[in-house]
Amino acid sequence: MNIQDRTPDSRLAGAFGATLILDLDTDEILAATPQAHVLLKDPSLVGSRFSNLVADDVPHMILFVDEVIYRGEAWTRRIILRTRENDRINCEINGRSDGKTLTLQITDLAALERRAEAVQAASMYNGGILEWQRAQAFFSELERQNQLILNAAGEGIYGVNADGKTTFVNRAAQEMLGWTDEDLLGEDIHTKIHHHHLDGEIYPSHECPIYQSFRYEQVNRIEDEVFWRKDGKPIRVEYVSTPIYEGQRLAGAVVIFRDITERWENERKLREAMDQVAALRDRLEQENAYLQEAISIERAHHDVVGQSPAIQQILQRVEMVSRTQANVLITGESGTGKAMVASAIHNDSDRRRRPLIHFKCGSVTPDMFESELFGHVRGAFTGALRDKPGKLELAHGGTLFLDEVADIPLEQQGQLLDALQNRRVTRLGDDRARSLELRVVASTSRNLDREVQAGRMRPELVFFLNVFPIHCTPLRERPDDIPLLAAHFLNLVCKRLSRTPPIITEGTIRTLQQYDWPGNVRELANVIERGAIVSQGEKLVVDIHPDAAPATRKITTLLSEADIEQIRVANTIACLQETNGRVSGPNGAAALLGVKPTTLYSRIKTLGLSPDDWASG
Repeated sequence: MNIQDRTPDSRLAGAFGATLILDLDTDEILAATPQAHVLLKDPSLVGSRFSNLVADDVPHMILFVDEVIYRGEAWTRRIILRTRENDRINCEINGRSDGKTLTLQITDLAALERRAEAVQAASMYNGGILEWQRAQAFFSELERQNQLILNAAGEGIYGVNADGKTTFVNRAAQEMLGWTDEDLLGEDIHTKIHHHHLDGEIYPSHECPIYQSFRYEQVNRIEDEVFWRKDGKPIRVEYVSTPIYEGQRLAGAVVIFRDITERWENERKLREAMDQVAALRDRLEQENAYLQEAISIERAHHDVVGQSPAIQQILQRVEMVSRTQANVLITGESGTGKAMVASAIHNDSDRRRRPLIHFKCGSVTPDMFESELFGHVRGAFTGALRDKPGKLELAHGGTLFLDEVADIPLEQQGQLLDALQNRRVTRLGDDRARSLELRVVASTSRNLDREVQAGRMRPELVFFLNVFPIHCTPLRERPDDIPLLAAHFLNLVCKRLSRTPPIITEGTIRTLQQYDWPGNVRELANVIERGAIVSQGEKLVVDIHPDAAPATRKITTLLSEADIEQIRVANTIACLQETNGRVSGPNGAAALLGVKPTTLYSRIKTLGLSPDDWASG
């Protein structure tokens, strides 16, 4: 016959002491021994709810029931029962479960203690006072030796019983925690030193690994938690909690811990230092890659060459502004040497030991512009496999040269202005701002006033950049500089070709000076290099003729969007000057251009032109 098929009363047959059988689903008392009726002073226990007998610790009763169900059998002394007359009973409860019912054997601890004292007294009486003294001395010496060993240990050591009460604390633990024996012994040590996480979140005792040790016989090694000192300060600890047994019975746990606060702080500082080193390494790698790229790009030189009044004025303005921190805006046609002027400003400044970061604003696609300028972190977008500083970060401490600033997309102009004004930059995909300390030199081949009127440039960005303007005069307006420039370019290219420079004759100089130079100094450098390659004799031969200039430009020169727009502006103004500002009609500017008057009106508005532009001609 299965034990579950027996009636509750029959299952109490042979039970010793106060015993109850409970229904796990309803909490109803199914059966009770006479001793239980006497102990709880209630003749009508059967049919009542057991939870009504629990004085004030129902949560612990629930945990105890869970433990009995989990292990099949368990005991506790933490639950206090009350009689029908509301008398409190300190008791030991032993529980067993078959899955449907719970059998509880209740022992009155006060009665048990009285019996133990009587037995002890009888034993002492029978054994004699001398034997009792001998036993007391033996155990006192044993306890003293054990205490010496515990106190000699460098690690903190404390013990807890099966109810979580502290049974011993060694000297190292007291020194680390600031608590004394009187503070901890017999107390729930979890509520003293382990009650909260470092972030302030409550740490329930049933989630604590130490609880798992003295409840479920688990050894737990924890490498980073906190214990709380008596003064309220946390210390970082690593600890091992091990269950201890009294015979075959789980009696509690012992905890061995050490203070790792200093080690953890040193490791944190080391991690921060390594992160800084990694960031500096990445930045240096990017700077090195940038400088290698800059070196590979051929530049004529780092000084401005020329003797014309226009060049002398540029040099004077460079000298005036270079030692200041003012932002500079360099204007002029494409190829007039704006990048050289920017280099001259940087090389003559106090920032010359830091890099000059040259950012060609029109060289990146709009979707990559933000990443190139502001940088990004790993995973910010598809293909971002590592952290990368932007040009703003690379220029920290140095100079940022924004080449063709009018090519910056309108939506990024506000971000750039915000970063420059606040001197902080945030990488794409990051939430941490980095400080900036740099100087800005910008250049443009466009009319920024027209760009602002057309809505393609933010006026506040133009005001921010245009603190100190420098204008580069086109080469056709300073023919006196052509001999010096031609000789300079010829020496550079011949040195690279490892050959003796050929002679530049006066006829060649006149030919060069008669040409209109739509590509300015850049075009002159190309013509000289081409001449150095094709010249076989002692004289430089150039294949440029003023009469063939337009055809040559069409074949060999690629125009940027800025060049095309300049031509469109100049052509529109010329047409309006020719017609005295008249747009429509048979002799109007629209007819000369071959477009509809509405188209020309729209173009005038887009280009930001006004009557003052064609009236000035």
